[in-house]
Amino acid sequence: MLVPFDPAFFACQEAFHRRPEPPRNSGPWDAGPRDLGRSGPITPPTKTVNVPPTYPPSAIDDRIQGIVILEAVISHEGCITGARVTRAVDGRLDWAAVRAVLQWRFTPTLLNDVPVPVVMTVTVQFNLR
Repeated sequence: MLVPFDPAFFACQEAFHRRPEPPRNSGPWDAGPRDLGRSGPITPPTKTVNVPPTYPPSAIDDRIQGIVILEAVISHEGCITGARVTRAVDGRLDWAAVRAVLQWRFTPTLLNDVPVPVVMTVTVQFNLR
């Protein structure tokens, strides 16, 4: 498990554990909780903090490059609360990609104007120049 020692990361994690109240139906036409599954307008997340990965020196020496693909969970607060590698290149590059992505921040994803967590596919490219 990777836990970065970054105050912003811990602040995001605290916010993640204070989940918002679930949406409630209101009004005379509501049919009850079964309607909560209906989708409505979605506002996708926008990256607000980008931390580029650090290319490991040993991977540079070994001339390793490629694209690492991750699946990241963005909380209702816009924090990355989890990331897993779905396409690996090399352990060193994979680790660098995860460390970077865990520090990214996003605007919350909104569904019917309510912040919701989402899973997003992320690509991190490592190129030698």
